[in-house]
Amino acid sequence: MNPQITNFFENIKKGNIDAIKTALIDDPKLLHAQDSQKRTTLLTAAMHQQYALCDYFIEAGVDLNLQDNSCLNPFLWAIINNDLKLVKRLIKTNNVDLKLLTRFGGNGIVPAAEKGHLEIVEYLLTHTDINPNHTNNLGWTALIEAIILNDGGERQQKIIELLLKNGADPNMVDAYGKTPLTLAKEKGYLAIAEILLNYGGK
Repeated sequence: MNPQITNFFENIKKGNIDAIKTALIDDPKLLHAQDSQKRTTLLTAAMHQQYALCDYFIEAGVDLNLQDNSCLNPFLWAIINNDLKLVKRLIKTNNVDLKLLTRFGGNGIVPAAEKGHLEIVEYLLTHTDINPNHTNNLGWTALIEAIILNDGGERQQKIIELLLKNGADPNMVDAYGKTPLTLAKEKGYLAIAEILLNYGGK
């Protein structure tokens, strides 16, 4: 990679905003540079929680939606890593493409639900029009992932109720034709099964 770009990205990681501004005066194209993994300047700032730089890059007009070699962009990275502060910053720009997918084919709500990121799930469902019924490459919705890939505890129960309250279909099946209720019962998650039943689960 070009040494100038390498140095620029090192300054991003360290949060050296003065060095960043100076470099951009000399070469404005650096704003839109990508590293060897196709990470953008904004994604790199996000990954190192350099929020002042995130704000600076957003205001400067960096493309929020460019994805790196592993399909991550700032929005998806923030969701997966439970960074609600950054999720809110990005959503408020009104420029985030909610239809972009992770490398597993899930939209943002899917990993948020699976990982138990309750506050992010709630924010996405109440402040965006993200699709709660999107199905990923494995045939799983956010509701199904929240059941089968976590512990069935209180946080997951709240996530499942939030999903159901905000349009998640309780009877969308997985790739094998199993409903969320069937999957919850198989896992022994009786509290989740009860929630699903209350929302018309079969």
